[in-house]
Amino acid sequence: MAPLDNAPGIDFSRAHASPSVRRIAREQGVDLRQLTGSGHKGRITPEDVARFQQGAAAPAAAPAAAPTGGAGIPPIPPQDFSKFGPVEDKPLSKIKRLTALNLHRGWLNIPMVTYDDQFDITNTEDFRKSLKVEAEKRGVRVTMLAFLLKASAAALKTFPTFCASVDPAGEKLILKRYCHIGVAVDTPDGLVVPVIRDVDRKGIYELSAEMAELSGKARNKKLKTAEMQGGCFTISSLGGIGGTSFTPLINAPEVAILGVTRSGIQPVWDGKQFQPRLMLPLSLTFDHRVIDGAEAARFTGYLGNLVSDVRRLLL
Repeated sequence: MAPLDNAPGIDFSRAHASPSVRRIAREQGVDLRQLTGSGHKGRITPEDVARFQQGAAAPAAAPAAAPTGGAGIPPIPPQDFSKFGPVEDKPLSKIKRLTALNLHRGWLNIPMVTYDDQFDITNTEDFRKSLKVEAEKRGVRVTMLAFLLKASAAALKTFPTFCASVDPAGEKLILKRYCHIGVAVDTPDGLVVPVIRDVDRKGIYELSAEMAELSGKARNKKLKTAEMQGGCFTISSLGGIGGTSFTPLINAPEVAILGVTRSGIQPVWDGKQFQPRLMLPLSLTFDHRVIDGAEAARFTGYLGNLVSDVRRLLL
């Protein structure tokens, strides 16, 4: 659309808009005479101009109402990047589009906070390695993620607020008396989250086998919709890639998600000398409407202590 700065016959003097909005309209080639303002007393706002430029008619003015969801924000104006150099359009996969929609909705509606900590998993890693022969006989591969699933299930039972969802009206918590945990899986088409059901009732070998099966289905595009529903909590692991911490985004309507990055050897003081210990970083993102920082720290500490000494899972 051509700029309107010097277009003959265009007169915005009667448009119900401020001088700054008129300037924006001229620069972006928007005819203010075609707009209905959504501001006070029908005043045309910068957001009205942006919506019109994107092809959406501005909404009629309405009395202000109490917000029930995420905040309305102005869209990012489109640009013609080809003016600056060669470009190529690459369509997003269906999975990426759906993921983006869900994460954006969650980001707008949930006040997210991330708490980071790290835990000594040296003994648990030694125990995991000792299971290798038996695991091979069973046809499975035991990873640290299986222990994190068991520890998360125990933590969710001890801290039921983390195994809940906020009702749409925002007036109560829906506590879930089941323990289904999602595990984020990286696929060529994007991130998917298959859900492992009744984690609290399954052993390490069974969880390892189920994770392998669901991950294989995810990468081969054979996951059923039902296999991605019903989660109470999600684990997103970057341990196979790297990093020391990150901020995983909550998979709404859940209220928390655990991020895991790569473990590494660090010197830890035992009271007399430094000892090489395998430390695992954990990042917990939580819904601050439901969970405060102290509760998040206690939850993460409880979960981390279980992973540090899996014998505690028997108590």
